[in-house]
Amino acid sequence: MERPDDDARQVVEELDRLAGDGGLAGAYDRLPALLAGLPAEHAAAAGHRLAGVDPAEVAAAHPRIPRVRVTVTGNFTLTPLAAPLTAEIARHGLLPDVAVRPYGRYVTDLSDPDGGLYARDAEVTLCVLDGHAVVDELPLPWDAADLERALAAKLEQLRGLVAAYRAHGRGTLVLNTLPLLRRFTHQLIDHRSRARAGAAWRSFNAALLELGAGRPGVLVVDTDPLVAETGPALDARLSAYAGAHFSAGLLAAYCREVGHLIRGLRGRARKCLVLDLDGTLWGGVLADDGPAGVVVGGPSRGAAYRSFQRVVRQLGAQGVLLAVSSKNDPEEVARALREHPDMVVRERDFVAVEASGRPKPEALADIADRLGLGPEGLVFVDDHPSECGMARALLPSVAVVPVPGDPALHVERLLAGDWFAVPHTTAEDAARTGRYRTEERRRALRASLPSAGEYREALASRAELFRAGSADHARIAQLTLRTNRFNLTTARMTEAEVRAFAERPGTLVLAARAADRFGDHGLVGCAFARRDGGTLEIVNLLLSCRVFSRGIETACLAALLAHARGTGLAAVRGRYRPSPRNAPVRDFYPRHGFTPAGLDGDTELYRHDLTGPLPEAEHLSVTVELDKECERRGARAPVR
Repeated sequence: MERPDDDARQVVEELDRLAGDGGLAGAYDRLPALLAGLPAEHAAAAGHRLAGVDPAEVAAAHPRIPRVRVTVTGNFTLTPLAAPLTAEIARHGLLPDVAVRPYGRYVTDLSDPDGGLYARDAEVTLCVLDGHAVVDELPLPWDAADLERALAAKLEQLRGLVAAYRAHGRGTLVLNTLPLLRRFTHQLIDHRSRARAGAAWRSFNAALLELGAGRPGVLVVDTDPLVAETGPALDARLSAYAGAHFSAGLLAAYCREVGHLIRGLRGRARKCLVLDLDGTLWGGVLADDGPAGVVVGGPSRGAAYRSFQRVVRQLGAQGVLLAVSSKNDPEEVARALREHPDMVVRERDFVAVEASGRPKPEALADIADRLGLGPEGLVFVDDHPSECGMARALLPSVAVVPVPGDPALHVERLLAGDWFAVPHTTAEDAARTGRYRTEERRRALRASLPSAGEYREALASRAELFRAGSADHARIAQLTLRTNRFNLTTARMTEAEVRAFAERPGTLVLAARAADRFGDHGLVGCAFARRDGGTLEIVNLLLSCRVFSRGIETACLAALLAHARGTGLAAVRGRYRPSPRNAPVRDFYPRHGFTPAGLDGDTELYRHDLTGPLPEAEHLSVTVELDKECERRGARAPVR
């Protein structure tokens, strides 16, 4: 079995080969698969190879690869961060554009609206700080009370810088907690003072985390878990001679964490966890041991499987869809999940159970199709190397997590990829599993009726369209990040960007909630529109795949057309930007009475002159309220 160092060397050698052939830009779409298993501590070596790639060449070869502009500022030397961060962003199929600001200028950078930081208009701004940002400002000599005052002053300063960024910045500001080092606390020689200093430091970090939790457009990376995983936070020599206050291990872990964060901001978080059973979710072999004989709970290995199942259920409770891909008998699988006394995850926790003798790649593709996802939405966990290898070879966009051997390591191996991390979870997430399970009842109804029209009539769908309030912005941002098939321009927006769009004069953010005879779907669609002279421009319109073809998209468009007509506008302009996933809605505007109106770069424009009857959604009861922002909807009851 190859060691991680061997794997890393092979990755770097392959990058060198591609660069030597002049083909690194042309092969950029292969990087996610190539870099997938690269250990964090080796990302810098890969990043140095990628730093020489011309972004223009990548864009020419792969125009659909999104470019991510990142600006880095902080209180210490951060040039070494550029290479590993470049590799970490590339791991997720994104084109990094990383710029590091001059050393020690974070206060000026963030407080000056006319400075170079804001002029760059980065999607993500990293303000990387360590404890020297506080300790270097202490008087000499100092005591615990001085440290408390310095921490309080630094917190107020950071609050001001956050306010400045929210006023002048476009994207997301990322702060971090400050590692508490022994070299700081042990400058105090009495234990009571050390305890007081430690309490004050931790209170400061807690307040910093709350700063990120309560403000859209601001996130805080907690360094404590990173230090716990990587060891010392500081290398004394690098700190003294190079002004680099994060150790190589901490810097690598920080860059990996930021790569995961950017993946979530870009809407590339995974949606579904697909689990093998024998040797993965439980011990033993179901075909040999029977449903009562598989190992979950009890001592030793059984306890490890139970711990893993607890983590799986925890993820599912937050909106991660759970599925099974197993080469076992389906009835035996169902019995084990229902009847085993120590099972933590039960049959009801899964939205899909694929138990058959089919090859795993076929089963995974079927699960993705049933859930309305692409393979890039799946994380597949299996203990068998050949199954993992086959999935990687035939479905390279599926994230594969091998868990061979000791089940005590399953949790760490699954969580290492942080596959499901998103900037914000909503009430819709907690209800997702139940809603997907209800979809089986809808499918049964559809199978029982002879035509699609009769199905839609029997479904008794209802939609409520309204001007979104601030309580809806997080969910709307989530829709822009996660929706691919019915997303007319595939534009991604953070919660802060949704809020900023909604607050501009002449704009409208339309939200759509839906329900039917089987239950409430929640907030499933939205549209962004703005006035442009005598025209209403639909910047984007998107809809969750769970409610395709039920007329909700037509109702949204009709509401926007009626709004434009009612406010005296002469026309409505729509935009469609093709992507590999949204081809099925390419004819959306022509089907609803729009005519082609040229191109804007790679975006197709369509126009409706507001004459004649407006489109109507059949078999759908619609209520529309666009006159005012409806803040009360943050705690809205299901559509009736």
